[in-house]
Amino acid sequence: MKAYECVQASRSAGRPTALSYIRALVEDFTEMHGDRRFGDDPAVVAGIGTLNGMPITVIGIEKGTTTAEKLYRNFGSANPEGYRKALRQIRLAEKFHRPILCLVDTSGAYCGIGAEERGQGQAIAENMYELITVRTPSISIVIGEGGSGGALALAVTDEVWMLEDAYYSVISPEGAASILWKDAGRAREAAESLKLTAQDLHGFGIIERVLPCAEALEKDMDGLKAELAAAFRKKTQMGVDALLEARYARFRKIGGEPV
Repeated sequence: MKAYECVQASRSAGRPTALSYIRALVEDFTEMHGDRRFGDDPAVVAGIGTLNGMPITVIGIEKGTTTAEKLYRNFGSANPEGYRKALRQIRLAEKFHRPILCLVDTSGAYCGIGAEERGQGQAIAENMYELITVRTPSISIVIGEGGSGGALALAVTDEVWMLEDAYYSVISPEGAASILWKDAGRAREAAESLKLTAQDLHGFGIIERVLPCAEALEKDMDGLKAELAAAFRKKTQMGVDALLEARYARFRKIGGEPV
């Protein structure tokens, strides 16, 4: 699949959202609300449950499916309170030694005036800092769009997995084309240059695993559940110090020679 086709597929109607994955993967899910500072952000769904009998914390960026849901979820563009809600759950996961599963699907963090007034950049930075130091295993899956800092705030994890029909990029192809060539119509060309596909990113060592496309994966959620459970068990057995060293090494090598 070509780069811009991946971008279009990641935005397609009817594609499973974060809540679809949570319902399929996590038993006894209990959602937590609010950041204890400002309010609750429906664009971020966070809570606790079990994965094949293992207690976990799960955080997902939810776009919604119907028009009303998309408006309610702000089309998956989170406000600072959404990221701070996630931060609260990350810290609780560390306290109770629960692995963390993040599901990323956003075109980017919300860039409205209110979001900036409430510290959008700081909220994203705090999440990145906490995830790089949290003393419990973490895995992030890019299930659709992985846009800029809005995605990175939930992707500084031990491993990043990605669907083959998703994308993960510093900017959208349309945004890049508008900046570089003053022509959003050249988005297809920009997408190829950005190297935003799962195959590209796996080659650069930015992600660890390429998962099947959403349609195929939806038919094998039990397989994904088993793979996640096995990965979390393996990381739990490493010990905290080894886990933190491996996570640090993972990010230090990005930008070096291709894997």
